[in-house]
Amino acid sequence: MKKDYTTAPLNAVDRALCDHAIKLTRTPWLVTQGDIDCLRGLGLDDRAINDATQVVSFFNYINRIADGLGVDLEQGMQ
Repeated sequence: MKKDYTTAPLNAVDRALCDHAIKLTRTPWLVTQGDIDCLRGLGLDDRAINDATQVVSFFNYINRIADGLGVDLEQGMQ
């Protein structure tokens, strides 16, 4: 899963959340209402979708801050 989630034995919801995280990270301007509707169709409510989006976005934000300031990873995090 750490190297390639697409080969991991994930259920449909977890796979869709991973897909959402990748799209939100790499090409956030391409996230559409259809992407959100897909998550809803798998049973996620608006709160769960919002929470997932907030967590992914914060993680991306804080990593960019760390990279921009040259913060080194903690021991064992490489």
